[in-house]
Formats: sequence, C-alpha cells, structure tokens
Amino acid sequence: MPVGVAGPPRPHTGSADPPLADPVDILVQGGRIVAIAPELPDPGIPVVAAEGRWLLPGLWDHHVHLSQWARTLTWLDVSGTSSPSEVVSRVAAALTTSSEPVLTGYGFRSAAWSLQPTVAELDAVSGDRPVVLISGDGHNGWLNSVALAMLGVPVRSGALDELDWFPVFARLEELPRDKAVDEAAYREAVRRAGACGVVGITDMEFGRGYLDWPERAVRGIGGLRVRTATYRESLDDVIARGLRTGDRLLEDSGLLTMGPLKIISDGSLNTRTAYCCEPYVDQPTNRGKLNVHPAELQELLAEATAHGLEVAVHAIGDAAVGSALDAFAATGARGSIEHAQLVATSDLSRMARLPVIASVQPAHLLDDRDVTSICWPDRAQRCFPLRSLLTAGVPLAMGSDAPVARLDPWLAMAAAVHRSGDDRSAWNPAEALTPAEALAASTCAAGTVAVGSRADLVLVDHDPLAPADNTAIAAAQVRRTQVSLTVVDGVIVHDVRN
Repeated sequence: MPVGVAGPPRPHTGSADPPLADPVDILVQGGRIVAIAPELPDPGIPVVAAEGRWLLPGLWDHHVHLSQWARTLTWLDVSGTSSPSEVVSRVAAALTTSSEPVLTGYGFRSAAWSLQPTVAELDAVSGDRPVVLISGDGHNGWLNSVALAMLGVPVRSGALDELDWFPVFARLEELPRDKAVDEAAYREAVRRAGACGVVGITDMEFGRGYLDWPERAVRGIGGLRVRTATYRESLDDVIARGLRTGDRLLEDSGLLTMGPLKIISDGSLNTRTAYCCEPYVDQPTNRGKLNVHPAELQELLAEATAHGLEVAVHAIGDAAVGSALDAFAATGARGSIEHAQLVATSDLSRMARLPVIASVQPAHLLDDRDVTSICWPDRAQRCFPLRSLLTAGVPLAMGSDAPVARLDPWLAMAAAVHRSGDDRSAWNPAEALTPAEALAASTCAAGTVAVGSRADLVLVDHDPLAPADNTAIAAAQVRRTQVSLTVVDGVIVHDVRN
C-alpha cells in the first residue's frame, strides 16, 4: 500500500554524516519524500508508526544472478564438501527422495581438493537420472553422462569450466523443469530480498532478462527495481529493439529498466582461471584464462557504447582488470569492473580517471581467504582492495553475486567492515571500509534521506553506524540489523507487522 507519514523515525544519510538527533515525521507521495518535520499534520493516507526506529535509503545488490539464486532455494546443497566422494554421497542420498526431473546441486568448491571430479563417479550412483552440479562460484559444472547427452555435450571424463561451461550453463533451461516450483522460488527470492531491505538489483543472469522480467511483472512478481543485463549472445536483439541502458522495459513502470552489456573477460580464483600478471604460485605455468581477446573486448565495448549501453566487465585477475581498463580507455565506454578482486597498484589511479565503478562483492573474501593463501600468497595484500579503490577515487557499488554469496547486503557490509568470517583476525585490515562507507556503497548513490529523495526506504531497529570500539564490534552491529519495513517507489513491500 502507499505509505504516508512514517513517524517518528530517525532519518539516516547513508553517509558519514550523523543522523538527525531527534525523530521526525516523513511524508511520502508519488514515490518521493515530500516533507520532513518534527510533526506533520495527518495527511489522510495510511500511517506507519516507526516508533523511533532508524530510516535508511533502500539497499541495492549491484550483482545478482536471480534465476540461479531463486533455484538454490530448491537445489541440493553440496557446499562445504571436501572431496568428490563427499559430493557423490550427497547426490546418492538425494536421488532416493527427489522427484525433480533433473537433480541439480549447487555450491561445491574444488580448488583445494586433492582429487578432481569425474563423470564416472556421478554415473555410478545416478543411473539414468540426469544430474547437474554447479560450483559455488558458477564457473564450473559437473554433469553426469545423461545430462551431458541431453544437452548435446560430447563425452568427457571430467567437469566443464569457463568457455566450455558457460554455453552449457546458459542452456540448462532446456532441461525438464517443474515450472510451478520455479515460479514459487522466484516469488520467495524476491520476498526475501525485500525482507533484507533490498529495493533494487542489477540482474546479471544469462538469457534475455529484458524480455523475461516484464513477463514476470505481468504474473505479479514485482516490488523490486531491476536493471537487467544482456550478454553478447543477445546483444544484436537488444540493439534491434533500440534498448539503451536506463530505458524502461514496461511503459507504465519505472521499476524495470535496461541494464548493461555483461562480458565475462576471465575466470575465477577457485577454478584457477582468473587471468593474472604472474603465474599462480601452486601452478607455476598457469596465469589463468582470458576469455575475450583484448581486440575483441574493445570491439564489444565500442559497439555497446555506440548504441547507448553501459558495459559491465567481469574481471577478477589483475591482468584481466588491466585489459578491461585498456578497453574502457580506448572506447570511452561507461560502466563497471565486476569483482576487481585482484588489482595492480598502478591500475587504481587509472580506474579512477575513467567513467568506471568497481562493482565489488565483499562476502567473497570470506570464502576466498584460504584459497588465496594457496594460489596467490605472493599478492594477497592486493586482494579485495576496497580501501585502496575508494582512496584512489573509484566509486564502489557493493553486491553479492548471489548465489555465490547470499543475497544479503548486511552480510556484504559486515564483510567489508571486518574482513573475517570466523574467529581469525581481519584479513588485510588496511583494506576495510567503515560502516558508513559500506552503507553508502550499498544504496546506489542515494545519499541523504531528505525532501525530494526517492521513496525507496528501509526502516531498521537500531543504528547500524553507531560508534564501536573495533571493526569486529562494528561489523557485528551491522550484521544483526533487523529490517522492519521496506518501501519501493512509495509502496510497502515488506512489513514485519504482517
């Protein structure tokens, strides 16, 4: 329903500025904040009693794969496994109870395994049931022979990665699915986003989101701002339709808009395919993989720019980041470096001079800390360089890369503030952000809750930016934040009272 006077909350700026000292009333009309005062007259529309809670700008997740995230709610969990045999045991147990036409699992991370997975191991327990297992970083797929055959993939002995995997990943929709289960999962994923205070996402999913999201809206899946990316496979179609970044995808709604062209220029750390300037320490002949040649990357950026599209370039290794910056500089393209997990020191200032943001996922450092000590111990101090990027003048936009990490902005912010997910001290503490900086990077540059601000708002039970004695306490304060109310475009989408 439309929200009227939310009073009295304590508006927060989402920046380093302190919140208003005393509670105030806030009037929302037409998707905007139109008045803030110690006490406003009854506007004759519904009133939310905020009872002294704290009001923040609505939160954004700038990098989500929403189809995958939604489906992980129903997929077999194979995370936390330490060997192929442990994964196979979970698969064998699930096959006895699952009625899904294809058993899909998610979350294994094989980088530190002493043995790598084989198709034969899956075949031994699955028989004629198709099995698809997706790695926790999405860059690796382990399928049995039945699933490979259904997708027309040649016989192979091991898992697929990178350029072999992504075309298959994009075609998983062709496998038999229970559409009712998928639909329910989508609705639940969007509901959970609102419950976390998320008002908007950039959806980096494969496929044609610019067509899929309007169809979902017609089916009543809404209450969330979505910028939907496209990939080069559908770039010609996007151009033919005249879609430019920022264009509405539904004529009567501003919630769904065209996002960037997404390009995956290199791989990931866990598959040892992130493209680096120096070889991996544990694999001295391997520097990773560059999925897109520099000349081709420049051509793609130039084409996107000529047709009004921003570009989001996935670049995890420092050599891939450098190649992406070369392409941005050569073409004048605007957009983002997605991940920027390992960055050469000399590229920090170069990135700051370009119309490029660093779209970062701090929760990844919780998973990648131990793998980094194996693969990149000689460059670990340059991993997840959040403070260095910000100090250099590079704008930050934070996200989850869900399902690689949970779609939970409070987890991402806490990881940025105290770079540890366990009892160990912070990893590279000099690269930590303050809670205010982490919040500002999670609100899509919304700035202050003020008259004229967009009515994308979150009401929380305590001040997540309250002073703390150390980063561990500060991160804990952020992490325990409870969202009472989420408002998108002036409409309540989450309310703990209901």
